[in-house]
Amino acid sequence: MASIWKGSLTFGLVHVPVEMKTAVRSDHISFRMLHAEDLSPIKYERVCQADGEPVPWSEIVKGYEYEKGKFVVLTDDDFKKAALDSSRTIDIIDFVREDEIDARFFDTPYYLLPTKGGEKPYALLREAMRKSSVVGIGKVIIRKSQHLAGVRVIGEALVIELMRFENELVDISEYSFPGSSSLREQELTMAVQLVENLAEPFDASRYTDDYRSNLMKLIRAKMKGKKVTAAEPLPDDEDSKVLDLMTRLQASLEEAKAGSGGKKRVAKAAGGSTGKRSRQKKTA
Repeated sequence: MASIWKGSLTFGLVHVPVEMKTAVRSDHISFRMLHAEDLSPIKYERVCQADGEPVPWSEIVKGYEYEKGKFVVLTDDDFKKAALDSSRTIDIIDFVREDEIDARFFDTPYYLLPTKGGEKPYALLREAMRKSSVVGIGKVIIRKSQHLAGVRVIGEALVIELMRFENELVDISEYSFPGSSSLREQELTMAVQLVENLAEPFDASRYTDDYRSNLMKLIRAKMKGKKVTAAEPLPDDEDSKVLDLMTRLQASLEEAKAGSGGKKRVAKAAGGSTGKRSRQKKTA
């Protein structure tokens, strides 16, 4: 797999030569827009809103809309003046504890691999970070754009995650969320007990994209010329008939206990001891 970026990971006076490679892959099903009559692909044109005529690339400029319908045009020279000096380093500014970082800051992960001569300092940095339980926070320039980045240890790998800057997050205060003063102690105790009953070690293989699977089944059937029929509607959810929150919680607890073979785990919030967790069968 080709490298996305090559350079050095730096902290203090230490330089670790590394290259960046993708850690995720897109698994979306893509579709083309076709003409229904002959299934020819549809081509999109750049059309001027004023006269409805197609516009060639040579006549297109970039503009920033500072008011409705008012623009400031930026040229290639303007973008060059604003560009940062090219850098081939990931500059670690701070090492911080992972639990201090809001998860909303993290975006796209990439693997950092050592390049020739970087194996030992790479391993040294990785183990030092592992023992200290920290994440390195720094900046990196990729394709002329500067990114905030976090470097963390996952197994034997150093993983860099491109992060959002603070101004990119919507402040929580812009929305209204319910408080906890209206909750009754009994309701909270039962809710905690239900959460404890459903608690399991994280296993990514247990979670799959059901919509994608259904689409692929339908596509394969149509490729073979088979007739595709609509799935039967799901039966009404019995829980939807229950209006009382306590009754809902009780019904959920009974279902969870039945799913675990009758073994009951009492939540700590209820004052009991937590029994051995058993993997419960999840139904779609």
